[in-house]
Amino acid sequence: MKGAADWVREEIRALTAYHVSPAAGFVKLDAMESPYALPPEMAEELGRVLSGVAVNRYPDPTSPDLKRVLRESMGIPDRLGILLGNGSDEILMMIAMALARPGAVMLSVEPSFVMYRMSATMAGMAYEGVPLKEDFSLDLPAVLGAVRRVRPAVTWLSYPNNPTGNLFARADVLEIVKAASGLVVVDEAYYPYSGGATMLDEVGRHPNLVLVRTVSKLGLAGLRLGLVTGPDDWLAEFDKLRLPYNVNVLTDAAARFILSRRDVLDAQVARINEERARLEVALDAMPGVRRFPSAANFVLVRLPDGPRAFEGLKARGILVRSFQGSHPLLADCLRLTVGTPEENGKLVDALRQSA
Repeated sequence: MKGAADWVREEIRALTAYHVSPAAGFVKLDAMESPYALPPEMAEELGRVLSGVAVNRYPDPTSPDLKRVLRESMGIPDRLGILLGNGSDEILMMIAMALARPGAVMLSVEPSFVMYRMSATMAGMAYEGVPLKEDFSLDLPAVLGAVRRVRPAVTWLSYPNNPTGNLFARADVLEIVKAASGLVVVDEAYYPYSGGATMLDEVGRHPNLVLVRTVSKLGLAGLRLGLVTGPDDWLAEFDKLRLPYNVNVLTDAAARFILSRRDVLDAQVARINEERARLEVALDAMPGVRRFPSAANFVLVRLPDGPRAFEGLKARGILVRSFQGSHPLLADCLRLTVGTPEENGKLVDALRQSA
Protein backbone atom coordinates (compact mmCIF):
# COMPACT_ATOMS: atom_id res chain seq x y z
CA MET A 1 0.00 0.00 0.00
CA LYS A 2 1.34 3.43 -0.94
CA GLY A 3 1.68 6.15 1.67
CA ALA A 4 1.66 9.95 1.76
CA ALA A 5 5.09 10.20 0.14
CA ASP A 6 3.70 8.50 -2.95
CA TRP A 7 0.75 10.84 -3.40
CA VAL A 8 1.57 14.25 -1.97
CA ARG A 9 2.87 16.79 -4.50
CA GLU A 10 6.65 17.03 -4.50
CA GLU A 11 6.65 20.80 -3.90
CA ILE A 12 4.45 20.30 -0.81
CA ARG A 13 6.72 17.55 0.50
CA ALA A 14 9.65 19.94 0.13
CA LEU A 15 7.97 22.58 2.32
CA THR A 16 8.56 23.03 6.03
CA ALA A 17 5.40 23.63 8.03
CA TYR A 18 4.96 27.11 9.50
CA HIS A 19 6.77 26.87 12.82
CA VAL A 20 5.68 28.47 16.07
CA SER A 21 8.17 28.16 18.91
CA PRO A 22 6.89 26.93 22.29
CA ALA A 23 6.64 30.01 24.50
CA ALA A 24 5.64 28.76 27.95
CA GLY A 25 7.77 30.40 30.61
CA PHE A 26 9.31 32.98 28.25
CA VAL A 27 8.88 36.71 27.83
CA LYS A 28 7.23 36.31 24.44
CA LEU A 29 8.57 38.87 21.99
CA ASP A 30 8.70 36.77 18.83
CA ALA A 31 5.27 37.06 17.15
CA MET A 32 4.35 40.77 16.89
CA GLU A 33 1.44 40.36 19.29
CA SER A 34 0.25 43.23 21.46
CA PRO A 35 1.48 42.69 25.02
CA TYR A 36 -1.68 44.22 26.45
CA ALA A 37 -4.81 42.33 27.46
CA LEU A 38 -8.21 43.99 27.62
CA PRO A 39 -8.90 46.04 30.76
CA PRO A 40 -10.57 43.76 33.37
CA GLU A 41 -13.93 45.53 33.28
CA MET A 42 -14.00 45.36 29.49
CA ALA A 43 -13.05 41.67 29.55
CA GLU A 44 -15.88 41.00 31.98
CA GLU A 45 -18.36 42.76 29.73
CA LEU A 46 -17.03 40.81 26.75
CA GLY A 47 -17.72 37.61 28.67
CA ARG A 48 -21.32 38.64 29.15
CA VAL A 49 -21.63 39.47 25.45
CA LEU A 50 -20.21 36.10 24.40
CA SER A 51 -22.43 34.22 26.86
CA GLY A 52 -25.42 35.31 24.77
CA VAL A 53 -24.03 34.08 21.45
CA ALA A 54 -25.94 31.20 19.86
CA VAL A 55 -23.06 28.79 19.37
CA ASN A 56 -25.52 26.14 18.19
CA ARG A 57 -26.19 28.15 15.03
CA TYR A 58 -24.00 28.79 12.01
CA PRO A 59 -22.78 32.37 11.54
CA ASP A 60 -24.38 34.75 9.07
CA PRO A 61 -22.03 34.16 6.12
CA THR A 62 -22.21 37.81 5.04
CA SER A 63 -21.39 39.24 8.52
CA PRO A 64 -23.08 42.60 7.78
CA ASP A 65 -22.79 44.03 11.30
CA LEU A 66 -19.13 43.04 11.62
CA LYS A 67 -18.33 44.58 8.23
CA ARG A 68 -20.04 47.80 9.31
CA VAL A 69 -17.95 47.98 12.50
CA LEU A 70 -14.74 47.21 10.60
CA ARG A 71 -15.57 49.84 8.01
CA GLU A 72 -16.12 52.45 10.73
CA SER A 73 -13.07 51.38 12.75
CA MET A 74 -10.66 51.33 9.80
CA GLY A 75 -12.06 54.21 7.78
CA ILE A 76 -13.01 52.08 4.77
CA PRO A 77 -15.35 54.07 2.53
CA ASP A 78 -18.75 52.73 1.50
CA ARG A 79 -17.71 52.66 -2.15
CA LEU A 80 -15.30 49.79 -1.44
CA GLY A 81 -16.39 46.23 -0.79
CA ILE A 82 -15.12 44.11 2.10
CA LEU A 83 -14.46 40.37 2.17
CA LEU A 84 -13.59 38.72 5.49
CA GLY A 85 -11.10 35.97 6.21
CA ASN A 86 -10.11 33.72 9.08
CA GLY A 87 -7.07 35.90 9.58
CA SER A 88 -5.45 37.60 6.61
CA ASP A 89 -3.65 34.28 5.95
CA GLU A 90 -6.90 32.82 4.62
CA ILE A 91 -7.34 35.82 2.33
CA LEU A 92 -3.80 35.31 1.09
CA MET A 93 -4.69 31.73 0.16
CA MET A 94 -7.96 32.79 -1.52
CA ILE A 95 -6.04 35.19 -3.74
CA ALA A 96 -3.36 32.64 -4.61
CA MET A 97 -5.92 29.97 -5.47
CA ALA A 98 -8.01 32.35 -7.55
CA LEU A 99 -5.04 33.37 -9.70
CA ALA A 100 -3.21 30.04 -9.98
CA ARG A 101 -3.78 29.54 -13.68
CA PRO A 102 -1.26 27.37 -15.56
CA GLY A 103 1.94 29.37 -15.93
CA ALA A 104 0.84 32.07 -13.46
CA VAL A 105 3.54 33.76 -11.35
CA MET A 106 3.32 35.41 -7.93
CA LEU A 107 5.85 38.17 -7.29
CA SER A 108 7.00 39.82 -4.11
CA VAL A 109 10.11 41.41 -2.67
CA GLU A 110 12.51 39.63 -0.35
CA PRO A 111 12.85 39.48 2.52
CA SER A 112 9.16 39.80 3.23
CA PHE A 113 6.32 37.77 4.75
CA VAL A 114 7.17 34.10 4.25
CA MET A 115 3.54 33.15 3.60
CA TYR A 116 3.56 34.90 0.22
CA ARG A 117 6.01 32.37 -1.15
CA MET A 118 4.37 29.50 0.73
CA SER A 119 0.90 30.35 -0.60
CA ALA A 120 2.23 30.33 -4.15
CA THR A 121 3.69 26.86 -3.62
CA MET A 122 0.50 25.61 -1.98
CA ALA A 123 -1.61 26.88 -4.88
CA GLY A 124 0.75 25.53 -7.53
CA MET A 125 2.01 28.91 -8.73
CA ALA A 126 5.53 29.89 -9.67
CA TYR A 127 7.11 32.48 -7.39
CA GLU A 128 9.51 35.33 -8.19
CA GLY A 129 11.28 37.11 -5.34
CA VAL A 130 13.04 40.42 -5.99
CA PRO A 131 15.74 41.29 -3.41
CA LEU A 132 15.44 44.54 -1.51
CA LYS A 133 18.40 46.89 -1.23
CA GLU A 134 20.82 46.46 1.65
CA ASP A 135 18.89 49.04 3.68
CA PHE A 136 15.66 47.12 2.89
CA SER A 137 14.25 49.83 0.63
CA LEU A 138 12.68 48.85 -2.68
CA ASP A 139 14.97 48.32 -5.63
CA LEU A 140 12.39 49.91 -7.92
CA PRO A 141 14.18 49.29 -11.25
CA ALA A 142 14.60 45.61 -10.33
CA VAL A 143 10.96 45.25 -9.30
CA LEU A 144 9.67 47.00 -12.41
CA GLY A 145 11.97 44.90 -14.55
CA ALA A 146 10.61 41.70 -12.98
CA VAL A 147 7.02 42.90 -13.40
CA ARG A 148 7.59 43.46 -17.11
CA ARG A 149 9.57 40.23 -17.54
CA VAL A 150 7.36 37.68 -15.76
CA ARG A 151 4.01 39.53 -15.96
CA PRO A 152 2.93 38.31 -12.51
CA ALA A 153 -0.71 37.42 -11.92
CA VAL A 154 -0.33 38.94 -8.44
CA THR A 155 2.28 41.10 -6.73
CA TRP A 156 2.36 41.30 -2.92
CA LEU A 157 3.78 44.31 -1.08
CA SER A 158 3.83 44.46 2.72
CA TYR A 159 3.39 48.08 3.89
CA PRO A 160 5.10 48.35 6.43
CA ASN A 161 7.20 45.37 5.48
CA ASN A 162 7.61 42.28 7.65
CA PRO A 163 10.21 41.36 8.93
CA THR A 164 12.16 44.53 8.16
CA GLY A 165 9.67 47.02 9.64
CA ASN A 166 10.20 49.79 7.10
CA LEU A 167 7.73 51.60 4.87
CA PHE A 168 8.49 51.53 1.17
CA ALA A 169 8.30 54.86 -0.64
CA ARG A 170 4.68 55.52 -1.53
CA ALA A 171 5.60 56.74 -5.01
CA ASP A 172 7.48 53.49 -5.65
CA VAL A 173 4.46 51.40 -4.66
CA LEU A 174 2.27 53.38 -7.06
CA GLU A 175 4.81 52.91 -9.85
CA ILE A 176 4.52 49.16 -9.37
CA VAL A 177 0.71 49.33 -9.38
CA LYS A 178 0.77 51.28 -12.65
CA ALA A 179 3.31 48.94 -14.27
CA ALA A 180 1.59 45.70 -13.26
CA SER A 181 -0.85 44.09 -15.65
CA GLY A 182 -1.99 41.71 -12.89
CA LEU A 183 -3.30 42.28 -9.38
CA VAL A 184 -1.27 44.19 -6.77
CA VAL A 185 -2.06 43.47 -3.12
CA VAL A 186 -0.86 45.88 -0.44
CA ASP A 187 -0.73 44.14 2.94
CA GLU A 188 -1.21 46.65 5.76
CA ALA A 189 -1.08 44.26 8.72
CA TYR A 190 1.00 46.78 10.69
CA TYR A 191 -0.96 49.87 9.72
CA PRO A 192 -1.84 50.84 13.33
CA TYR A 193 1.85 51.56 14.03
CA SER A 194 2.71 53.33 10.77
CA GLY A 195 1.83 56.88 11.80
CA GLY A 196 -1.13 56.92 9.43
CA ALA A 197 0.77 55.81 6.31
CA THR A 198 -1.67 53.87 4.14
CA MET A 199 -2.54 53.13 0.53
CA LEU A 200 -6.27 52.93 1.32
CA ASP A 201 -6.98 56.23 -0.44
CA GLU A 202 -5.57 54.72 -3.65
CA VAL A 203 -7.87 51.69 -3.58
CA GLY A 204 -10.62 52.18 -6.13
CA ARG A 205 -8.50 54.54 -8.23
CA HIS A 206 -6.63 51.61 -9.78
CA PRO A 207 -8.54 48.61 -11.18
CA ASN A 208 -5.78 46.19 -10.16
CA LEU A 209 -5.20 47.29 -6.53
CA VAL A 210 -6.64 45.68 -3.40
CA LEU A 211 -5.67 46.15 0.25
CA VAL A 212 -5.47 43.62 3.08
CA ARG A 213 -5.70 44.36 6.80
CA THR A 214 -6.04 42.38 10.01
CA VAL A 215 -7.09 43.01 13.60
CA SER A 216 -4.25 40.81 14.89
CA LYS A 217 -1.72 43.59 15.43
CA LEU A 218 -4.35 45.78 17.08
CA GLY A 219 -4.31 43.40 20.04
CA LEU A 220 -6.82 40.84 18.76
CA ALA A 221 -4.51 38.16 17.34
CA GLY A 222 -6.52 35.38 18.97
CA LEU A 223 -9.68 36.29 17.07
CA ARG A 224 -8.18 35.40 13.66
CA LEU A 225 -9.91 38.06 11.59
CA GLY A 226 -8.67 39.76 8.44
CA LEU A 227 -10.19 41.55 5.49
CA VAL A 228 -9.54 42.51 1.90
CA THR A 229 -11.05 45.62 0.37
CA GLY A 230 -11.06 46.68 -3.23
CA PRO A 231 -13.02 46.69 -6.48
CA ASP A 232 -16.12 44.49 -6.47
CA ASP A 233 -15.07 42.41 -9.48
CA TRP A 234 -12.00 41.12 -7.63
CA LEU A 235 -13.84 40.50 -4.36
CA ALA A 236 -16.62 38.59 -6.12
CA GLU A 237 -14.08 36.13 -7.51
CA PHE A 238 -12.23 35.74 -4.20
CA ASP A 239 -15.55 35.14 -2.44
CA LYS A 240 -16.00 31.94 -4.46
CA LEU A 241 -12.99 30.51 -2.62
CA ARG A 242 -14.05 31.59 0.85
CA LEU A 243 -14.83 28.54 2.95
CA PRO A 244 -18.40 28.42 4.29
CA TYR A 245 -18.89 30.20 7.61
CA ASN A 246 -15.20 31.10 7.79
CA VAL A 247 -15.71 33.72 10.52
CA ASN A 248 -17.16 32.04 13.60
CA VAL A 249 -19.87 33.54 15.80
CA LEU A 250 -17.55 34.16 18.76
CA THR A 251 -15.03 36.05 16.62
CA ASP A 252 -17.87 38.05 15.06
CA ALA A 253 -19.38 39.04 18.41
CA ALA A 254 -16.04 39.71 20.12
CA ALA A 255 -14.70 41.84 17.27
CA ARG A 256 -17.87 43.92 17.08
CA PHE A 257 -17.80 44.54 20.82
CA ILE A 258 -14.10 45.38 21.10
CA LEU A 259 -13.83 47.47 17.90
CA SER A 260 -16.79 49.57 19.00
CA ARG A 261 -14.48 50.64 21.85
CA ARG A 262 -11.55 51.41 19.59
CA ASP A 263 -10.26 54.06 21.99
CA VAL A 264 -8.96 51.28 24.27
CA LEU A 265 -7.02 49.68 21.43
CA ASP A 266 -5.74 53.02 20.18
CA ALA A 267 -4.39 53.82 23.64
CA GLN A 268 -2.54 50.51 23.67
CA VAL A 269 -1.11 51.21 20.22
CA ALA A 270 0.10 54.62 21.41
CA ARG A 271 1.88 53.01 24.36
CA ILE A 272 3.54 50.49 22.06
CA ASN A 273 4.73 53.27 19.74
CA GLU A 274 6.16 55.12 22.73
CA GLU A 275 7.91 51.97 23.88
CA ARG A 276 9.24 51.35 20.39
CA ALA A 277 10.90 54.76 20.45
CA ARG A 278 12.48 54.05 23.85
CA LEU A 279 13.63 50.63 22.72
CA GLU A 280 15.21 52.15 19.61
CA VAL A 281 17.18 54.63 21.75
CA ALA A 282 18.48 51.80 23.91
CA LEU A 283 19.42 49.70 20.90
CA ASP A 284 21.24 52.61 19.25
CA ALA A 285 23.40 52.93 22.36
CA MET A 286 24.61 49.32 22.14
CA PRO A 287 28.01 48.84 20.49
CA GLY A 288 27.89 46.57 17.45
CA VAL A 289 24.09 46.61 17.15
CA ARG A 290 22.59 47.95 13.93
CA ARG A 291 18.95 48.95 14.38
CA PHE A 292 16.76 49.37 11.30
CA PRO A 293 13.95 51.98 11.16
CA SER A 294 10.53 50.57 11.99
CA ALA A 295 6.95 51.66 11.35
CA ALA A 296 5.60 48.48 12.94
CA ASN A 297 5.31 47.01 16.42
CA PHE A 298 8.71 45.36 16.20
CA VAL A 299 12.31 46.35 15.56
CA LEU A 300 14.79 44.47 13.38
CA VAL A 301 18.41 44.47 14.53
CA ARG A 302 21.65 43.03 13.18
CA LEU A 303 24.25 41.87 15.71
CA PRO A 304 27.85 40.73 15.39
CA ASP A 305 26.68 37.15 16.05
CA GLY A 306 22.92 36.85 15.72
CA PRO A 307 22.58 33.13 16.53
CA ARG A 308 24.68 33.51 19.69
CA ALA A 309 22.61 36.50 20.78
CA PHE A 310 19.39 34.58 20.09
CA GLU A 311 20.50 31.68 22.24
CA GLY A 312 21.72 34.07 24.93
CA LEU A 313 18.33 35.78 25.07
CA LYS A 314 16.56 32.43 25.16
CA ALA A 315 18.75 31.27 28.04
CA ARG A 316 17.69 34.41 29.90
CA GLY A 317 13.99 33.75 29.31
CA ILE A 318 13.45 36.08 26.33
CA LEU A 319 11.97 34.65 23.12
CA VAL A 320 12.53 36.68 19.93
CA ARG A 321 12.68 35.71 16.25
CA SER A 322 15.93 34.81 14.54
CA PHE A 323 16.13 34.96 10.75
CA GLN A 324 19.55 33.36 10.40
CA GLY A 325 19.59 31.26 7.25
CA SER A 326 16.26 32.54 5.89
CA HIS A 327 17.71 35.15 3.50
CA PRO A 328 21.22 36.56 2.92
CA LEU A 329 20.06 40.10 3.74
CA LEU A 330 18.89 38.89 7.15
CA ALA A 331 22.17 37.36 8.28
CA ASP A 332 22.67 37.85 12.06
CA CYS A 333 19.28 39.59 12.32
CA LEU A 334 16.78 39.32 15.15
CA ARG A 335 13.24 40.68 15.15
CA LEU A 336 12.23 42.11 18.51
CA THR A 337 8.52 42.55 19.19
CA VAL A 338 7.82 45.65 21.29
CA GLY A 339 6.46 44.59 24.67
CA THR A 340 5.49 46.32 27.88
CA PRO A 341 8.00 48.66 29.56
CA GLU A 342 8.96 45.87 31.96
CA GLU A 343 9.38 43.33 29.13
CA ASN A 344 11.41 45.74 27.05
CA GLY A 345 13.64 46.49 30.04
CA LYS A 346 14.32 42.77 30.47
CA LEU A 347 15.02 42.48 26.73
CA VAL A 348 17.53 45.32 26.76
CA ASP A 349 19.33 43.97 29.81
CA ALA A 350 19.45 40.46 28.36
CA LEU A 351 20.62 41.75 24.98
CA ARG A 352 23.49 43.67 26.57
CA GLN A 353 24.64 40.43 28.19
CA SER A 354 24.06 38.33 25.07
CA ALA A 355 25.28 40.50 22.20
